[in-house]
Amino acid sequence: MKLLAVRRLLRIQRVVIRYRLDDLLFALPLPWWLMALRFVMPWRWLPRKPVALSRGARLRLALQDLGPIFIKFGQLLSTRRDLLPEDIADELMLLQDRVPPFDPQKAIAMIEEQLGAKISEVFRRFDVEPLASASVAQVHAAQLKTGEEVVVKVVRPGLKPIIAQDLAWLFLIARAAERLSSDARLLHPVEVVSDYEKTIYDELDLLREAANASQLKRNFEGSEMMYVPQVYWDWCRPKVLVMERIYGIQVTDLATLADQRTDMKMLAERGVEIFFTQVFRDSFFHADMHPGNIFVSTVKPWSPKYIAIDCGIVGSLTPEDQDYLARNLFAFFKRDYRRVAQLHIDSGWVPAHTKLNEFEAAIRTVCEPIFEKPLKDISFGQVLMRLFQTARRFNMEVQPQLVLLQKTLLNIEGLGRQLYPELDLWSTAQPFLERWMRDRVSPKSLLQNLHNQVEQVPHLAGMARDLLERLSQPHANEQSPARRQNTDGWALRLLGAGLLAGGATLAAGAISLSAPAAWPAWLMLAAGLYLIVRR
Repeated sequence: MKLLAVRRLLRIQRVVIRYRLDDLLFALPLPWWLMALRFVMPWRWLPRKPVALSRGARLRLALQDLGPIFIKFGQLLSTRRDLLPEDIADELMLLQDRVPPFDPQKAIAMIEEQLGAKISEVFRRFDVEPLASASVAQVHAAQLKTGEEVVVKVVRPGLKPIIAQDLAWLFLIARAAERLSSDARLLHPVEVVSDYEKTIYDELDLLREAANASQLKRNFEGSEMMYVPQVYWDWCRPKVLVMERIYGIQVTDLATLADQRTDMKMLAERGVEIFFTQVFRDSFFHADMHPGNIFVSTVKPWSPKYIAIDCGIVGSLTPEDQDYLARNLFAFFKRDYRRVAQLHIDSGWVPAHTKLNEFEAAIRTVCEPIFEKPLKDISFGQVLMRLFQTARRFNMEVQPQLVLLQKTLLNIEGLGRQLYPELDLWSTAQPFLERWMRDRVSPKSLLQNLHNQVEQVPHLAGMARDLLERLSQPHANEQSPARRQNTDGWALRLLGAGLLAGGATLAAGAISLSAPAAWPAWLMLAAGLYLIVRR
């Protein structure tokens, strides 16, 4: 691995020199000690031919040459036109689905190897020229023997060694940052890289992508907002995916969308609602929503529907994460900055000794200017910078489990900026969030929660019985009677505390229900109280 990492570093250095990326770096306003580095780089003293390409093209080609991890970084940057000059953003957009394809014959050989059959035995027609090509795979159009029009996705050969080399350097940089900088430690860079490692390797498994697509399609079955293509499982393998071919307009093709008189306001608002539906209703969200993966149906442009493809990266939140995010967002919408500050402290995102009033004032200073403005007038780049300064001041920690959600939020914002710059992101999202919170405390939801809790009662009772039986067995050879009595007492009290907690949960869920439906809660509360106070 060390040899591969060294070779990869030399490769990165060659790409930097070839495309003169150091010129782009030193054109930025850097500290003097970084500017001094330009005089110690040996290649800068050698005669170099002038580069005819624009700076955006040089950056795009460099990321393209460096492989999938760098390409994906460029894809993310391409959605942030508020942070990039227009010429660079235009070039980086080409990374979304126009990465140079690999040899089609290699693709055919891999498909036949994976399917265990000749192309002609599976497909009535197979287009040798790729339909699209991206960082991890490329896509060919085809027609099954049964007549369905499909696309065949095949993974690029030889990716794993390159990814391993890049990850080795990312881990090295992350560990060095944690050792050298207390600010970096708050960002958990090693954990973030570990999460990304899992994500990128998962994306190489097309069976996982097929399963994700099937789940997302089921979640939005019959929806007027989004459509997900059908997966043909008989022809799916770890490196080959066959799914329904869709026909739509790429979401960034604003001219064509305008020609068919697409309701852009509704399109933008539905994009926000889809995001919140995936995060809060389903806890299963498409986490690679760059414009190359999103199309718009040509049917009913007055009621536009999204078409989502490439479900290789999805995210999921725990109920605790959902609840935490919902309460924070709701407090943000209400401008209740004190509540936001308290939630951060209660959740452990900032140390318990943080002064609530100071933290509240800092959050207000960052967030207050962004409300009551259309999206086009909000500089999220500046907001993020000020939030980082606030985080550093109060030792706020980044939660690695939410990295995918943060990335998706960046994509959603960039897309909204392009579709309908007048969109008020906050007023669009607030009604959905309020409705979701109301639904959580509706009688139907409380009854379902109570039913789920009651189903656990026999299991809890069995655990309690087993524990009591073990405690009642003699242990004369292991402990003295006095010590055994003390241990048994603490164990019973611990069991009692667990019963109290479970009973309280059931009771809270049964507030709006009749007393007979809540009998397991009162039984657990009584048993727990008895075990705690008994001598």
